Amino acid sequence: MENVLRPLIVVGGSVVLTLVIGWAVDRLMRRIDEAHSETPLWGLLRRARIPFQVVLLTAFLRGSYDQARIFPSYSAVIGRTLTLVLIGSAAWLVVRIAAAIVETSYARYASAHRDPARLRRVRTQVSLIMRVVTAIVGVVAIAAMLFTFPAMRAAGASLLASAGILGIVAGVAAQSTLSNLFAGLQIAFGDMVRLGDVVVVDGEWGTVDEITLTFLTVRTWDERRITMPVSYFTSKPFENWSRGGVQMTGTVFLHVDHSAPLEAMRERLRDILRECPAWDGRHYDLTVTDSTPTTMELRALVTAKDPDDLWTVRVTVREHLLRWLTEHHPYALPRVNTADAILPPGSLLPDGSLPRTNRGRFHAPPRTERAP
Repeated sequence: MENVLRPLIVVGGSVVLTLVIGWAVDRLMRRIDEAHSETPLWGLLRRARIPFQVVLLTAFLRGSYDQARIFPSYSAVIGRTLTLVLIGSAAWLVVRIAAAIVETSYARYASAHRDPARLRRVRTQVSLIMRVVTAIVGVVAIAAMLFTFPAMRAAGASLLASAGILGIVAGVAAQSTLSNLFAGLQIAFGDMVRLGDVVVVDGEWGTVDEITLTFLTVRTWDERRITMPVSYFTSKPFENWSRGGVQMTGTVFLHVDHSAPLEAMRERLRDILRECPAWDGRHYDLTVTDSTPTTMELRALVTAKDPDDLWTVRVTVREHLLRWLTEHHPYALPRVNTADAILPPGSLLPDGSLPRTNRGRFHAPPRTERAP
């Protein structure tokens, strides 16, 4: 009878005690969260209740397993398994608590500052700090798990004795990985590129969607994802349209006939921009930037508060100006001249006759016959 009651009391008591303590702690955090609604810390800490209960349960079972006398022939294996679970759940709990603290710090900073560029910079740093903390906790937890095995402790002593040689070998083998790691830290704290920045990389326009310690993801306008090593952004030039402010100036190029009404087009451009909600009202202009034998090139300058609105303004201006020219000034559109060329006065055609445009106004010089 004792062999049955003892395991039930030990295991059942551990489970019941874990549930009671977990419920009490969660209830306490809920009340604190309701009393201090200005900070999200306590609400975020409630997300750690599952790893907290796992830590409590494994700790109770590990401490009372010897008294339970369950499978005594496998006590070493079960005890080591409980130790491994305890280490893993403790690492899980530490990561959840660290995430709650970091998210609370960012929320307080975001509520106190309204600058989008600064918020993106802090958000980038926070995300990378969280990844570093997670990596460190994971490495420490794995090392602690491995050192629970006697053979691994002996191997660890050997590795420490030859740490110099292994460090050189690892440094050479993982050179690219280490460079990306340090590049990720440089991006996070050097404020080179941030989450949400609009960048142009290798001719691709997109928004920075994710930054890790080793790679960076750019979401393009057509919903593609371009993943690049972070070392690219520290070794090669790229365009950051969000750096130093998101206001932008764009251009719209049109090719029209030389007879196009420039003043009327400037007035029409002004009317189009006034009816376009994406235009920020800062500046606009229409100038002749080039001329060819058949057309002249016009450049319309427009402004917007961010790259997305600038794209909208540019396509709107281009569409409405072309439609307006087609409906009201079709002669101003580019044309291909298929008429006969007008020769200089007094010129003769290959057959010796006067051109039609010159006939009646100029006389050809007399033709002379050369003696044989």
